[in-house]
Amino acid sequence: MDDQLQTIAQVKATAIDLAIKFGPKLFAAILILVAGAFVGRWIGRLMDSALSKFELEPPVRLLLIRIVRVVVFGLFLIMALQNLGVELLPLIAGLGVAGAGIALATQGVLSNVVAGLTIIFTKPYRVGEYISIVEEEGEVEMITLFNTRLLHIDRSRVVIPNRKIVGEILHNFGTIRQVHVVVGVAYDTDLNQAVGVIREILDANDHVLRDPAPDVRVELLADSSINIAIKPWVAVPDYNAACGEINQAVAERFRERGIVIPFPQREVRLLGKSA
Repeated sequence: MDDQLQTIAQVKATAIDLAIKFGPKLFAAILILVAGAFVGRWIGRLMDSALSKFELEPPVRLLLIRIVRVVVFGLFLIMALQNLGVELLPLIAGLGVAGAGIALATQGVLSNVVAGLTIIFTKPYRVGEYISIVEEEGEVEMITLFNTRLLHIDRSRVVIPNRKIVGEILHNFGTIRQVHVVVGVAYDTDLNQAVGVIREILDANDHVLRDPAPDVRVELLADSSINIAIKPWVAVPDYNAACGEINQAVAERFRERGIVIPFPQREVRLLGKSA
């Protein structure tokens, strides 16, 4: 019984000594961590207001804000550990080795992140614009730190890693596209009449933009026809519908006005030796 009481007394004495020795430091470390949480939130709010000027995607902006908060809290955590007397050099060395290993294992992911940040801040394209790159094209549907997602003409989705985009030649059509329809007419056709009919069709089409103005011109004197290029501007989502409507309207109106769209023709002459 006396041994148990003596052991309890030693435990109490040791606890009191530890509390006196490390209590103030532990309390100060807790205060430092609490201060780090508040400072991280405050800097996060400042960064949120600053990033709102760059028109970033909400998920990307939220991720950047969280990264800043974690970095700020990490700095305060280092201060708290120093206050407790923890040796940081071995810890930093270990984290450095671990970080190098992680970087080597995820170098593809990290390169996508760096490329994603480059795209976000340089803005070579934005959501809603139509782009063509690395033999793929489509309307930009989403931009993240890791990839860019395009909506293809056939409504399928193309996901391109950001590292495949940065450094490549990119064709950005913007939010409008130019339709390119070609119709051939016979050589004896009144071209002014044919061009006038085409302009009437374009004026009546709701998808065709008035500014910039549609471009209608003779494009080529082909073997069997005079080819007229029809190049109106339309919004990106209206591209397919406009192409179909213009082709159908041209065929119907030309038939009504007696304007001939000739079939391809070849004249073949057989020359034989006389007996």
